[in-house]
Amino acid sequence: MLLVALTGAIASGKSIAAHIFKDLGCYIYKADEAAHELMQPQTPAWKEIVAHFGTVILNPDSAIDRSKLGAIVFAQPEERRFLNELMHPLVFARKNKIISSLRQEKDFKIFISEAALTIEAGFIDFFDKVVVTDCPQKMLITRLSQRDKISREEALIRIESQLSPEKKRRYADYIIDTSATIRDTIERTERVYRNLTQDYQLLYN
Repeated sequence: MLLVALTGAIASGKSIAAHIFKDLGCYIYKADEAAHELMQPQTPAWKEIVAHFGTVILNPDSAIDRSKLGAIVFAQPEERRFLNELMHPLVFARKNKIISSLRQEKDFKIFISEAALTIEAGFIDFFDKVVVTDCPQKMLITRLSQRDKISREEALIRIESQLSPEKKRRYADYIIDTSATIRDTIERTERVYRNLTQDYQLLYN
């Protein structure tokens, strides 16, 4: 099974590309969803997060309000570092467990991990190939501010909290430009999928 990292700046179109890859038959592991599950009330991660940040980040049902937590960690690098150092190993361990199971079942040829911070977390060498979604910064700001209902200034802070798109591109085996129409993004993702299929055949046939 070919292990692929799908990464890129926040709001660069990773989820759209992941959806297309899924339709093409790839297994998609969403790191953000895994982290959300690992932070459910009363889990070990939840307890550590609440002990560190306090109950101010909780909703009435005791679930972590991710918007409140995000406002803290994106504004304070040391708090972001704490959260990342806690969650990254847990998300990676769950990913490894799923990969082991999939390899036994042999139902998928391509495993794609959609995660914004793969490079920053130091996990890039784990993967056979790296796909980076990319678009101009102005577009990132517009997309993020509209998606998360935050100001353009807040959006820029969040974008700049990650490795720059330019540096992310240096790690890419393939780049998907998401700056045009959805149709263009679909076609570009399908092209990358065909390349990944060839990569699988070269490595495992």
